[in-house]
Formats: sequence, structure tokens, C-alpha cells
Amino acid sequence: MKRVKRRYLAVRLELDGVVSEKEFMDAVWGSVTRLYGEVGASLTSMALISFDVSCNVAVVRTSLEMLDAVRASLACISCVAGREAAVHVLSVSGTIKSLFERF
Repeated sequence: MKRVKRRYLAVRLELDGVVSEKEFMDAVWGSVTRLYGEVGASLTSMALISFDVSCNVAVVRTSLEMLDAVRASLACISCVAGREAAVHVLSVSGTIKSLFERF
């Protein structure tokens, strides 16, 4: 059995106001599901590692095979919790430690 290779994405959410972790992940999952369907969404193996509410920066884990699909889905997010928003990928890393060292 092959080991699952993962990648960690640091993303910045730009919007007016504050959103919760749940609202952010609902927007991410909704975007992935709209673009790739439920089967494609299940292949991403996405998980929220951390979310800093003060500066709207999140760390999201995904599988290496679906990294491009997740990046495309994040770029398609235009609204979070009913407010206009944009999501920008700041960095991608193979380990959480090296990702946090960059920031």
C-alpha cells in the first residue's frame, strides 16, 4: 500500500469583517464540490490545520494528486458567508514545519 503524499497550503482570505473556521471551510468545500463533484471532493482529502481569525490566514492540507484541483477551487471562491471575498494561495509546502517557518 502506497503512502499518501500530502501538501500544505497557506492561504489568505481577503474580505471585510471576520468569518469563522466553519464558514471558511464551507466555502472551500462548496467550491470544490461545484467544480469537481462529490467524488472529486472526496479525493482531495482536505482538512483545515489552522485558521488565524485576526489576519485571516489558514493552513489547509490536501493530497498531492489533487493539489492543482484544490488551488483552482480556492481561486474560484468569490463569497464567504454571504460576503464578497477572495482567497489567495501564499505558499505550498510538503511539511507543516517548513510552512510555518516561512511565516
